Amino acid sequence: MKIKTLIVDDEPMAIRVIQNYLEKFDDFDLVAISGDPVEAFDILKNECIDLIFLDINLPMISGLEFLKSLRSPPSCVITTAYREYAVESFELNVLDYLMKPISFNRFLKTIDKINHQFYPERAKEGAEGEDYMFIKVDKRMIRVELSDILYIESLKDYIKIVTGDDNYITHQSLIGIGKVLPENRFLRIHRSYTVAIDKITMLEGNSVKVGCQQLPIGRNFQTGVKKIILKKSLD
Repeated sequence: MKIKTLIVDDEPMAIRVIQNYLEKFDDFDLVAISGDPVEAFDILKNECIDLIFLDINLPMISGLEFLKSLRSPPSCVITTAYREYAVESFELNVLDYLMKPISFNRFLKTIDKINHQFYPERAKEGAEGEDYMFIKVDKRMIRVELSDILYIESLKDYIKIVTGDDNYITHQSLIGIGKVLPENRFLRIHRSYTVAIDKITMLEGNSVKVGCQQLPIGRNFQTGVKKIILKKSLD
């Protein structure tokens, strides 16, 4: 069963982003796109819509008021450039709250929530398998298994993701990628390095060995890094 989806947004760029992201997954049937709340209301009346990507700033009526007007609203993901509507949105039981501009890594978290709602068995199977993320390299989206990552190095406006087989350079920051990586598996050790905890093979002085590389531990990170490693040594 495909998820019949409606995008309600009047920003062409935002529509293109969501549409492009949805096209990467086989589970969605994009039924319609509308920037007009009246037209969107008619679509919902005439079509069996499972999921709405709903902008808050719409002509004539806000997205939240539009959602409140629906007698039996479908699952909803709010898309907006404003943080202040988050509490009210979740009080309306929205599935997720996406801040524009929407990154693909953040969108993947929304996909995970959608899977948990529409495909609970698949979501359970996925949770038991290996985690992964997609990164943009040149004009391609490349899947990287988290279990393959050795460490990530900051290169000014880019990062280099080092795995056992390949290196990938993508336009991102360590702070940005850190919001996606699970905290129990990855550790920031320096302003320029984040490492996979299970790939650390040695702690020596103010550095750790990951793979064949000796990486420095920043002064501000030393206490936290050594605490994590010592904790692991007691397990």
